[in-house]
Amino acid sequence: MARGLKKHLKRLNAPKHWMLDKLGGAFAPKPSSGPHKARECLPLILILRNKLKYALTYREVISILMQRHVLVDGKVRTDKTYPAGFMDIVSIPKTNENFRLLYDTKGRFRLHSVRDEEAKYKLCKVRAVQFGKKGIPYLNTYDGRTIRYPDPVIKGNDTIKLDLETNKITGHIKFDVGNVVMVTGGRNRGRVGVIKNREKHKGSFETIHVTDALGHEFATRQGNVFIIGQGSKPWVSLPKGRGIKKTIIEEAQKRQEAKEAPTAA
Repeated sequence: MARGLKKHLKRLNAPKHWMLDKLGGAFAPKPSSGPHKARECLPLILILRNKLKYALTYREVISILMQRHVLVDGKVRTDKTYPAGFMDIVSIPKTNENFRLLYDTKGRFRLHSVRDEEAKYKLCKVRAVQFGKKGIPYLNTYDGRTIRYPDPVIKGNDTIKLDLETNKITGHIKFDVGNVVMVTGGRNRGRVGVIKNREKHKGSFETIHVTDALGHEFATRQGNVFIIGQGSKPWVSLPKGRGIKKTIIEEAQKRQEAKEAPTAA
């Protein structure tokens, strides 16, 4: 009789955005329970072995982590399957590198290299604001944090800027029309644009209409939207492409131009 959680994950059941090859074995690393959902995270082993190529094997990853070389959001993590997720800062002091986990326009995690100043904070989406014992107000964030005594103007779906050293809120952005967002779920995951308008449907999902920098318009559910800046200026640096999705034809043209450039030179 099975007791508790499954400890294994088959390769074919792993999330597609992990980009694991089909023939590379029967199993995939199963993420530990942690601040991000299993299908919306990237375990540390995949960051070190598959993305950064600092290790060749599973055992090498363990030996790197056990030497306490890897920090997530300013804390040493030694669990090989610790789930790092959207907006998390992965730091490796030995190589003086900091990465922020963001999505590219195809919905895959991108390790975006950031400077030391930017690695000191992260943006957190507010899930809910509630009152605890003795009427103490607190808010929950998308990555499982609980922060007491927040500013009373902060509401659900807003974004807070969190100092990772002090764990204090240093700024916040309202969930409002005209602010820049990144889509974190659905078909448009990874796209960046400005909220055009909100459609409220009673008893159903609220729809958000977003316009990107090139004027392309798309719609998504409210739960998939993460505010990343005030007005059209993001508070975090964005990866290459700046969240603008190209059509298949535009991508093909770009590849063709890149191919022809060396021959012309």
